[in-house]
Amino acid sequence: MVDTVRLHEISESTHWVMNPISVEKLELLGEICRVGPDTSVVDLACGKGALLSLFAKRFGARGIGVDIHRPFLADARSRAEELGVSASLSFREADAGDPACVRGRFDVVCCIGATWIGGGLAGTLELMCRLLAPGGWLLVGECYWASPPSADTRRRHVGGDGFADLPGTLARFEALDLDLVEMVLASHDEWDRYTASQWLNVSEWLLANPADPDAAEVRAIRDDARRGYLAGDRACLGWGVFVARTHTG
Repeated sequence: MVDTVRLHEISESTHWVMNPISVEKLELLGEICRVGPDTSVVDLACGKGALLSLFAKRFGARGIGVDIHRPFLADARSRAEELGVSASLSFREADAGDPACVRGRFDVVCCIGATWIGGGLAGTLELMCRLLAPGGWLLVGECYWASPPSADTRRRHVGGDGFADLPGTLARFEALDLDLVEMVLASHDEWDRYTASQWLNVSEWLLANPADPDAAEVRAIRDDARRGYLAGDRACLGWGVFVARTHTG
């Protein structure tokens, strides 16, 4: 089977922000959390480091990014250097689901679209809380059901504790005694740009690598994902970054 990380490397080859959200909305999250020059940030499963670089460039923050995939980290370091913020950031190759992957407490703890590291939203929030400084902010990117999905669409997204609708997502924060204080949700257009551009990236890769032993499987996975998005996901699956604090924060 094609390695999941390799599939992301192919399908998101042109992506710096590896989620359905704009640079402007990522910067809005920094404003919401009052990020500034004294703010420490950690991003678990940071991908190509877009959020950290933006926070460092726009607000002067310092931070650490953790990801298991070396090529993504190479891209993250390269972009941080390009933006002139490499002195403020460090990137570590490690399993972000390992509680020992990074030490210390941070003003902002992020996991944007990678709640698989904790087996779902609840487990990931528990991981994040261990790294949170008093009065700090949690930023977690997660899917939610914008409208009731068909049985087939729901089956396609089984894993961890599954997705919930927005009230159900709120309940998961409340169950951990966390205060959901803000959210920044993806628009349909942002979903389309993120998803449809992956179809093109895979198409370009297939044209350039017709003899690759994984080519047929990569095509089949792309075709299945495209059909699922158009048949069900686009109508009922939402995505957003949810901002939370502890009740004592």
